[in-house]
Amino acid sequence: MNTTIVITGATRGIGRGLAESFLKSGCRVVICGRRESTVRAAVEELAGMFEPARIAGSAADVAEYDDLVRLWELAVERYGRVDIWINNAGLGAPSAPFHERTPDEIQTLIHSNVIGVMNGSRVAMLGMLAQGGGAIYNMEGLGSRGPDVPGTALYAASKAAVTRFTRILVKDAAGGSVIVGTLSPGMVITELFTGPDEATMTTAAKRVANILADRVETVAPFLAQRVLSNRQHGAHIDWLTGAKIGWRFATAAFRRNRHFRVD
Repeated sequence: MNTTIVITGATRGIGRGLAESFLKSGCRVVICGRRESTVRAAVEELAGMFEPARIAGSAADVAEYDDLVRLWELAVERYGRVDIWINNAGLGAPSAPFHERTPDEIQTLIHSNVIGVMNGSRVAMLGMLAQGGGAIYNMEGLGSRGPDVPGTALYAASKAAVTRFTRILVKDAAGGSVIVGTLSPGMVITELFTGPDEATMTTAAKRVANILADRVETVAPFLAQRVLSNRQHGAHIDWLTGAKIGWRFATAAFRRNRHFRVD
């Protein structure tokens, strides 16, 4: 498969899982992360698992537009074109009332989670229009849909902005050669979800995770295959559907301690 895919924020978590899943499908993958050392380590690890010629990466801060221009240029220089661009990079925030957030925390997260998606979408859209087509997917998260959870105002607002932005981007791109969609991974057990130490998670959070959460190795292959097969503009590729949530709560008694022991 000669499909070339760029994934931002792919040195760990769901982004790293997507990179591995696409490589397993024979794609060529270009990743980025904020630190050169982590990008280099991820590229080396993936190159040891797959054909080294099919993986590349560079350091890029998605909040900096020119960094993403250089990422696009790296992909085109290496592989000739970019078929799929996934805006996955983003920051999380531990649960806390919004007034306890510092101005620096607010600006840093919004620049990464919102401006970063806008930067990536613009770079990819202009490049894909020039090359004659492609696909852009933006990653949703807590706040895109579902209940309003206390302590998550900053992160949830950033993801709500991504969802609204993408819906309008779909309309802006209608009838053109570039398709736009969203990826919804549901509740995935990564550091973004657990924090740096699982021991600090509350019992309530662990119980909910045992019912609704999944591991990267379960979710990433599903999303990757749907991305590769999708030809629908405006597609919403959703792992944790409403029907699946209902079934999991109905069978919650069988899911105790699935990921975290709470007895």
